[in-house]
Amino acid sequence: MRLFLCEKPSQGRDIAKVLGASRRGDGCLIGRETTVTWCIGHLLETAPPEAYGDQYKTWSLDHLPIIPAQWRVEVKPKTVVQFKIIKQLLNEATTVVIATDADREGEMIARELLELCNYRGSVERLWLSALNEASIRKALSSLKSGQETFPLYHSALARSRADWLIGMNLSRLFTLLGRRAGYDGVLSVGRVQTPTLRLVVERDRAIASFVSVPYWVVEVHLSSMGQSFIASWIPPSSGRDEAGRCLQQALASQTVQAISSSKTATVASLQTEHLREAPPLPFDLSTLQQVCSRKLGLGAQETLNIAQA
Repeated sequence: MRLFLCEKPSQGRDIAKVLGASRRGDGCLIGRETTVTWCIGHLLETAPPEAYGDQYKTWSLDHLPIIPAQWRVEVKPKTVVQFKIIKQLLNEATTVVIATDADREGEMIARELLELCNYRGSVERLWLSALNEASIRKALSSLKSGQETFPLYHSALARSRADWLIGMNLSRLFTLLGRRAGYDGVLSVGRVQTPTLRLVVERDRAIASFVSVPYWVVEVHLSSMGQSFIASWIPPSSGRDEAGRCLQQALASQTVQAISSSKTATVASLQTEHLREAPPLPFDLSTLQQVCSRKLGLGAQETLNIAQA
């Protein structure tokens, strides 16, 4: 039996339709010589620290760092039924076609199941990004070898295990140190979560400590050969801040007087760029209300009523 292993039920139904597997089974769709089944995202998860020994049930600095000698995975409680179905189908399959998403996480979802269930048959890979019929048929006609995409599994494992090592060890470490300092709670640390949180905190602090500073801009309306344009004055280095703004009103006023007394200007340098601008997208309601308020003086509800009418 040839078994197609998909990532989610909707994906399985789309592929089964093209394959002609229309008879419903428990957690699968069955054809003449082909069966299509699916996961529900990740059916498995990396085992928690306590799975590696009872000593890890209690959080202690003496047990850190926790580095598994042999990594374990466990079936998620919510997906036990589907896992048992897939395990039975793998026992009956002679060929497995991995039809999960075409990325490293999709590869991992399938491979970790094959490994846990000790599947030893041949493996092929359906490399598919779109789920319309034409795309599915094209991908089915050019199946990849399982070995070709196997390195993606190792890449996903590295990501998963790095998340585990950082999350489990540092969350315990910082929580225990926090308790010593009088903090009664869990301090969660994550490989992605923590640096992202830092970016948010730093931005919040910058906003909270922001002090507005007045600055002056001098713009000059110029014309040459029938073309009009606006030029902005660049303050001298001694009279501007790091952002290039003039912070001295007297300097800006002197510049305005100097420019006003002269009727000519010299172009010191010219830079030309050719740009391609995409057509603007249609309005969403929020932007439409903002524009109508600014240009027409309409209220948000009034704009909504007109748009709906």
